[in-house]
This record gives sequence, C-alpha cells and structure tokens, in this order.
Amino acid sequence: MCGIAGVLDGEVSARPMIEALTHRGPDGVRVEDRPGASLAHARLSIIDLEGGWQPLHAAGGTVIGNGEIYNYVELTEQFGLAGDLATGSDFEPLLHLYEKEGPAAFRRLRGMYAFCLIGADGRTWLARDPFGIKPLYVMELETGLAFASQPRAFLDAGLAPREMREAPARELLAFSYTLGEETIFPGVRRLAPGEICEVADGRIVSRQVRSALPAPGVRRAPTDEQALIGQLDAVLEDSVRVHQRSDVPYGLFLSGGIDSAAVATLMARLNERPVTAFTCGFEAPGARDERGQAERVARALDLDWREIRFGEEDFWSLLPGVAAALDDPTADYATLPTYKLAAAARGTLTVVLTGEGGDELFGGYGRYRRALRPAWLGGRAAEPRPDDPAPLERWRAQAKAPPRLTRLQQAQYADIATWLPNDLLTKLDRCLMAHGLEGRTPFLDPEVAAFAFPLPDRFKVRGRYGKWLVRKWLEGACPAAEPWARKQGFTVPVGAWIAPRAEAIAARIGDVAGVRQLMSAEAAAAAIRSGEAAKAWPLLFFALWSLIHLENAAPADALEALAGTI
Repeated sequence: MCGIAGVLDGEVSARPMIEALTHRGPDGVRVEDRPGASLAHARLSIIDLEGGWQPLHAAGGTVIGNGEIYNYVELTEQFGLAGDLATGSDFEPLLHLYEKEGPAAFRRLRGMYAFCLIGADGRTWLARDPFGIKPLYVMELETGLAFASQPRAFLDAGLAPREMREAPARELLAFSYTLGEETIFPGVRRLAPGEICEVADGRIVSRQVRSALPAPGVRRAPTDEQALIGQLDAVLEDSVRVHQRSDVPYGLFLSGGIDSAAVATLMARLNERPVTAFTCGFEAPGARDERGQAERVARALDLDWREIRFGEEDFWSLLPGVAAALDDPTADYATLPTYKLAAAARGTLTVVLTGEGGDELFGGYGRYRRALRPAWLGGRAAEPRPDDPAPLERWRAQAKAPPRLTRLQQAQYADIATWLPNDLLTKLDRCLMAHGLEGRTPFLDPEVAAFAFPLPDRFKVRGRYGKWLVRKWLEGACPAAEPWARKQGFTVPVGAWIAPRAEAIAARIGDVAGVRQLMSAEAAAAAIRSGEAAKAWPLLFFALWSLIHLENAAPADALEALAGTI
C-alpha cells in the first residue's frame, strides 16, 4: 500500500502532490518526470522490499500503483512470466500482461488497487479495484489531468481551492458519508469503484466499470447446506491465504463479531505461529463492549492478543488527528477506535486483515431482515431515513439496483454501492494509512463475492439471524465465537463524551464558516445542546473537519477553537 500522484499531459510536477502523501509511503518517495507525464510514488514496502520501487518499467510500459494485486503469483505462472520479471513486485506482472492483452488484462486482477499505467502502445489508463478498497481521485487542470490517492494532494499543492460543495456536506450530516463521484471539494472527482478510464491529451476519453458482483440473475445451483458450508470454507480459506501474502509482519483487528472471528479462525489455521490480534474496548459507563467475546476467541485460537482501551481522554486527544486524516470525510464514529488500533499496531504489524464486507456480502445487517418482512410485520425498505429528503433522493439514485435481484440482494447492492466504499473503506484506508499500515479485507474478494452474492436468501437471512451460512460454518470451525449468541453491538459513546463540553462547543460552532454555509448559528448550537449523539456528533466532526481542511487550521488549534482547552 502506498500513495500515488501524477499529472498527465500537463505542465505541473507531481512532487508537491506526493509530499502531501508521505504518511501513506513512509519508506521513501520517487518522482519521475517524463515527456507528457509526471509520476510520483510514496512507498510502504510490503512485497519485494528491495526491488519493488515504483514507477516500474517493462516492455508493456510504466506503472505506479497503490495497494496489492494478490494473484500476481498465479498470473505469473499462468502466463509463463517468471523469466520476464526484473523484480518480485506484485505490480510488475501487470505490465507484461498489458503487453499481451492490452486493457483486457485489468479484468484478470484480484486485489485492492488504484494505478496509472502508461502503455508502450501510447495509451494511458487509470483504474480502481471493483469494491473501491483503494482510493483514486482526479482533477482536470487548465492543461492536463491530475490524479492522487487523496484529495489533500490537490489542496496542499494549490491545485484545488479550499472550498466546499453544499450537497455533499448535507449528505455527510445526513448519512455520515458523501455520495457518488463528485467529492465535497469542487472539481475533485473520485474514480468509481471498478472504474477504468483512458486518458488522452489531458482528458478522460473513455470509461468502463468492472463490477464487484456477479451478473444480475446469476443463481447458485441447488445444493444442500453441508455442501455449501464446505464450499464456503474453501473459498474463505483461499481468500485469507492470498491476503496474507506479505514480506512484512501481518495480523488482524479482532472485534467480538462474526466476521473478524471468521478471519481469525482461518489465519490461525494457516499460520504455524500465533497470529497477532488487536482489540479495542471502551472505558465508559454503559458502553457496549465486545472485548470479552474477542478474548474468548483469541484464547481458543491461541492468538497473540493485545487489548487496547479507549476512553473520554482518547476521544478528545485523537479526534483532531482523525478529522485531519479523513480529508474525504466520513463522520462514522468507528473511525475513532480504528485510528487508535492503527496507532497501537504500528511497529508490531505492517499489514492488518479486517472483517469489512462480511455483512454486505452474506446479509448481516438488521436492516436486511426488516426489508424482507411484510409491511404488517414492520417491514420497511433498507435505506437511511434522514430528516432532509434531498440527500435521500440522491442516495436512492446511486443505490438503485439492476433488475432481476431479490429484495435482499437489492439491499445488499445498495450498501455495496454507497455505504461500503464511501464510509467503511474510506475509514479503513485513511485511519490505517495515517499510521503507515496496510489494511486488507478478505471478504471483499471477487472469488468470495462470486460465491456469496448468488446464494439463495435463506442461506443469508433466516428468522432473526443474518449471515446464516457463515454462522453455521463458524459453529464448527470456532465454537468459541458463539455465532448464535445475541450480538452486543458496537457503540462508541460519543454523546456521553460530548455532553460535558456541549455548552462551550455550542457557543463557538456558529463561527465556523463551513457550518454557517449549511445552517444558522442558532440551529447549530441547538443540535449540539440536544444531547442526541446522532445530531451532535456529525456536526462536531464536520465543524472540526471544516476548520482543518477548508480554513487550513492546525488540528490541535481547530479543536481548541471549538471546545476550548482540553
């Protein structure tokens, strides 16, 4: 995992852009200026520590990339590339495949990636993995097209103004994330998950999208439950195996939930030494905390388990750093423990496996079960319910599923198109990269998706249980995970931590320019004083984010401006 930046067919160097992304690549920066392009790469060394420096060059052209191509070993063997490779990098086989197949090679990739490839055939490409695990942003300049792993590269290099679009800011307050390809910064666009763009003369001239999911209407052949459990075991083990490919230490983040327990179970199976696992718990009265369940799993699997505690002092001390890291904002309060876990794991691990994606692919959320109930039993659409109807209409447009999907698949599709890339995966990328860690998501794998998404609904949701098949598998693979126990849930008690400072924040929040663009000072103060975490927390986060990214305040100064001396 790294940071990339570049300018295609322009007159600007990528060096100022990559200097804003060195936290993503603490092992070193390389910049290559060539006719028609300036390419920059900040490296976090994971595979081929000595030889994997980028840009990489081969007969097929030049590439810089962020992320990992997990099936580089299989592609090398399948196409007989071993004798052609000058490095052990997972990205070099891509250049040789491109020489053979052109852009068709991109659809062979299994991994999380964002890259720029300048082919020896004179064509230039930008691409992002199908789930959107790795980020990539573009901006049209007067001359040329700029791209980067994070929007801050454009801001810090003076290419984008520190201004805000109102519609995404309202989405942030409504959903805790923003929608679509247009970001909160004018002129800065995300590549969509799976998007493959061709660039010529400094402009995008063609676009196609590689879907993360099987084609609509694909159904799994009828089979019995035990056979499916065996297939699930094989699919998940294979995914975890390739996600462990690394020349540096790896481990996992372990919650008390089903998904991380599944990843932990397979890692323990595949590794001879105890796997290092980090768990975060909350020091606050009434906070729902899954440390006990995580510890039971860790002991059963003989993990090297590390417990991290998060309290009110952590909330205030880490919040400025979290807001600074989330240049493309998400107000998900799970960013807070994720950020602290990453800080704790740094120095012990460089690669961390997590359970993101299990709920979306295997039907884990309660809203899926509600969507399947008839109306007279309280059933309702699996969609957010903001007070403002305008963000909801935009959400519906992006979440609209293709035809021939079941109601459950429609709900899964909506989350995979919206919440997953723009909240969960943005959170994981920014919070881990802020500490020079690579996050990997074995559930978000094309082989896993090809198995999971076409499953009949009854193997996903049955009665009051979601993730039915995963629970049945875990029942045998790791009974200590207690897959049928009532889940405690994951809650960060942000409301309780904000309350003692609510009056101080309410008195100041109306002075923040970004807040004034959306509401009156009185309305902002009322939201903070309401005592409702669902109102106070997103607004506090947004105000702090606005001070840092729009007014260019230092993170600590921004917090003091809002809440006084902590």
